[in-house]
Amino acid sequence: MEILTVRNLDPTVKAKLKERAAKHGRSMEAEARAILTTAVDEREPLTLVDSIRRHFGHDPLTLPPREQADEAQRSVEFGS
Repeated sequence: MEILTVRNLDPTVKAKLKERAAKHGRSMEAEARAILTTAVDEREPLTLVDSIRRHFGHDPLTLPPREQADEAQRSVEFGS
């Protein structure tokens, strides 16, 4: 493991890093590692659809095929 020192960090950035770390339940150092790891990852970023597919394991955005009805579609009448 290497050591990285960050000098002249804006106090606002430090405060936001501290908040973000607390939100994710980890130390500021662990949060900074996670941010840096993500930032240098050379893989293509996931689109929203790719994220959904990864989460659900299939494509929930595609509707299942409609079932073919044997009888004619009933008309709907509005009124009394």
